[in-house]
Amino acid sequence: MIQFENVCKYYGKTPILKSVNLTIPDGQFVVLIGPSGCGKTTTLKAINRLIDIDTGTISIDGEDIRRREKVDLRRHIGYVIQQIGLFPNMTVAQNICVVPKLLKYDKARCDGIVQDMLKLVGMEQYAEKYPSELSGGQQQRIGVLRALAASPPIVLMDEPFSALDPLTRELLQDEVKNLQQKLKKTIVFVSHDMDEALKLADLIIFMEAGRVVQMASPEEMLENPASELVRDFLGKHTEAPPSKVESFMRTNVRTVRKDRGIRECAERMARSSVDTLLVTDEDGRYLGTVSIGDIRHWGHGLQSIEPLVRQAARTTRVGDEAKDCFDFLLESGESYVVVLNDDETLAGIVTKTSVARSVAESLWGDAK
Repeated sequence: MIQFENVCKYYGKTPILKSVNLTIPDGQFVVLIGPSGCGKTTTLKAINRLIDIDTGTISIDGEDIRRREKVDLRRHIGYVIQQIGLFPNMTVAQNICVVPKLLKYDKARCDGIVQDMLKLVGMEQYAEKYPSELSGGQQQRIGVLRALAASPPIVLMDEPFSALDPLTRELLQDEVKNLQQKLKKTIVFVSHDMDEALKLADLIIFMEAGRVVQMASPEEMLENPASELVRDFLGKHTEAPPSKVESFMRTNVRTVRKDRGIRECAERMARSSVDTLLVTDEDGRYLGTVSIGDIRHWGHGLQSIEPLVRQAARTTRVGDEAKDCFDFLLESGESYVVVLNDDETLAGIVTKTSVARSVAESLWGDAK
């Protein structure tokens, strides 16, 4: 357990940390977040004494960290930074084993650590490669593994993924969270991205102007943000989700005019991999649907699809509440509801995917 008791830090006469009190439980993924200059990185670096505090106490498992020699303390705390910091003249295996070698582990133990670490992220074949031969995401993975190699109980991470592209960043977030849960490590992670914090954290510590504003689980912070600044950082996650059908409907629907031929209609279904098309008149007004089953049974000899049009699909209108559509789709087993404009023209359809999107937005504020 990491404890801060009335911790203060000054740069000259400027206070950076102001009587910070917090407790980080063992085995938790804790994210420090807040605006630039709020003190989150200073808080992180104080844990391994990269920055020494001026007053107060930081203790790990009840022991004041100032009683530990700095180098020894840091050898038992993993550290990952945005710049990765792999040694370019060392192989992946050598980079991973920097701290184990400083701790005098023998070669067999170091080799075992390398294989075990690389296996965790599926990179066993990269042991003898150099950092220049790896992508940015692969290099950052090795940086994380190096921090975990000596099995430290605590790992500090200072915005480790902020320089990566969004896809790689998401993959690494997932990997780090899985590693933390598997290895039961305490991770203290600095981020400026609330999406990242909500995804990773067991506990979020929000800081402002050198003080802790709120310490809470993601769920609790979403439910009860402690200040307007916290609410602003949460942004879309605390906004009321949209409720009207037009917010959830698909507009790229497959349509056909009532005067089109049977063969043409069947071909259009085949190309679009659908079994039903929405039928409109010459002015785009919705008339009903035509299905491949009806074309197969009754389409022979017909000049157009008009005789086969059915008004079987449920309809709703732009401006109506989406909840009614969702309830219908879940209870009836139907695939979609047709959405009409006021002039009877086709606006789109609401599908079961729309229901999933609504649930995601109402729970997490995110419909990606």
